[in-house]
Amino acid sequence: MFKKKALLTLVLFITLALMLAACGPQRDEEVAPEENAAEPVAEGEEPAKPEQLTMWVNDEESQIDAYEAITAKYTEETGIEVELVPFSMLDQTEALSLDGPSGSGPDIFFQPHDRLGDVYLQGLAAELELTEEQLQGYPEGTLDAFSYEGGLYGVPAVIETYGLFYNTDLVPEAPETMEELMEIAANLTNAGQDEYGFLMEATNFYFTYPFLTAEGGYVFGTDADGALQSDDIGLATEETVKGAELIQSWFTEGYVPNGITGDVMNGLFQDGKVGAVVTGPWSIPDYQAALGDKLAVATLPTMNGEPLNSFSGVKGWLVSEYSDEKFWATDLALFVTNAESSLTYFETAGELPARSDVELDDELRNGILAQAEHAVAMPNIPEMSQVWDPMAEALEFISQGDDPEAVLNEAVDQIKEQIELSKAGQ
Repeated sequence: MFKKKALLTLVLFITLALMLAACGPQRDEEVAPEENAAEPVAEGEEPAKPEQLTMWVNDEESQIDAYEAITAKYTEETGIEVELVPFSMLDQTEALSLDGPSGSGPDIFFQPHDRLGDVYLQGLAAELELTEEQLQGYPEGTLDAFSYEGGLYGVPAVIETYGLFYNTDLVPEAPETMEELMEIAANLTNAGQDEYGFLMEATNFYFTYPFLTAEGGYVFGTDADGALQSDDIGLATEETVKGAELIQSWFTEGYVPNGITGDVMNGLFQDGKVGAVVTGPWSIPDYQAALGDKLAVATLPTMNGEPLNSFSGVKGWLVSEYSDEKFWATDLALFVTNAESSLTYFETAGELPARSDVELDDELRNGILAQAEHAVAMPNIPEMSQVWDPMAEALEFISQGDDPEAVLNEAVDQIKEQIELSKAGQ
């Protein structure tokens, strides 16, 4: 159905990954524990302080401003200067694999959790050995996001997920169940007038994940230790097919139009023509400007009495394997993500803190944080990169009326083939 995918991009990806991996300390090399892990130091045994630590900060002005204020406090408390180097987080790992061995890289760098698998395989991040006291305030899910093969490789800083945004003029109270949401869709939809009760990007796997898996589906299974298993793909199970049939019903009932895009959805919602939409906190500024006090945010509705588990993305600070100051680099990573620093960062950069002990004076974003309690981190193994395109195509075919079971089985076959091809190139 959609197997005729060009393999050129995949081949180029494999080639680049191999080139970068060759530059870093591979995980299958023997590395002494004291060289590999940033271990806790007993009280009174902390090493001498360096004059300076270096952070590679994502090159967004508001984020740089936030960390300038935060690190100034760190310097005041410790006497250690912090050099901030603006550097796109998406380019940091490639540069670190080249700069790290020469000693010109950072002590800590900033990454989204779903790139951790590649970071781990290239040997770019040091394993962190943190105490229970140091881990307090970080929700387990955010720590899981930065865990790989049983080790912790990052300190969570910010979290992002999505929720249900609604216009209180059209939907006075947030629907608590999927049945209530579908009732809103039935009552408010008038497609001829571009009016809808409920809209979402229903062919985007990132947003549809909670609905696809609500009956018990999954992306990758886990072993007894909780490690993700790329050979156990649950995207064509009976439970996932039920989720796909639900999504297909939105199109067949006319609740969601074919070809819906984020731009179209946003425009209609801001024009007051849609009761509720599924999106994330990045939409708040534009929605608030258009709707004012009529805008509200809630958790996704329940299905079968259970919360829907949205995908979450977590970004955090990793200690470079090449750093000569792993103890103080870890100390800095913990400082810039503590409760006080996280609040400062939110107030300046606007990103939600990945902590459970930070209170925000922001009703809309608190709605997203409430959903984050039910969110699951996107799989952080490299094989996840082979999932997105086949699932996007599968959802497109499902929206057009193709048999969900057949489509999902073909998508899983394609995912498996691409995973095998990527492994063959390693």
